[in-house]
Amino acid sequence: MAGFLISVIGEIESADFPGYDNIYCKYCFTCGTDWDITSGLEEGISQVAKRSDNGDELFIWNFPIEISFKGTNPHGWPQLILSVFGLDVFGNDVVRGYGVCHVPMTAGKWKKSIPMFVPESSSFLQKITSWLTGRRPEFIDLRVLAQGEGREVTQVRSQGKVYINFNVMTKDFVSQGLDNSQHSNQMIQDLSQLYNSLTLY
Repeated sequence: MAGFLISVIGEIESADFPGYDNIYCKYCFTCGTDWDITSGLEEGISQVAKRSDNGDELFIWNFPIEISFKGTNPHGWPQLILSVFGLDVFGNDVVRGYGVCHVPMTAGKWKKSIPMFVPESSSFLQKITSWLTGRRPEFIDLRVLAQGEGREVTQVRSQGKVYINFNVMTKDFVSQGLDNSQHSNQMIQDLSQLYNSLTLY
């Protein structure tokens, strides 16, 4: 079946999580039913990093990612899901943040800043219980983060950022009647920002 290809080479470069230390990052890619992974790793886990002492206090991973997709429909465009973990005061491995971003739609070099968030307990009693037992709220299936269903009932708070570098190559977009030019992508981003600003009021 005819389709188009997108190849991603990059790295999970660093993270900014004030107040924490000794953290690591897990990643996985997810895509729609009209997509297949043709090569590369769908998921991975980085080394544990300590906060740098050079003033910016970033966590440096420089963890490589490499994957290629074949698609027949832009619906279900590939997304990268991140989860960052570290130890709490009791030595329990707890989540420090989740984040999601789409793979860039156009070829080129991209640098992304991914805002992270953590789920919150739905009641004060659950907050106290989770703190005492060391069992914080976590997502069982990370791929739910890339979907819209049920997200409106999840309580979260912002916490940290992760910085990623993407190098994207594409093939056969024009022959499939798709325009992934820089100009077209910028129009889509502008319309998306306009829509988001309108929905805030």
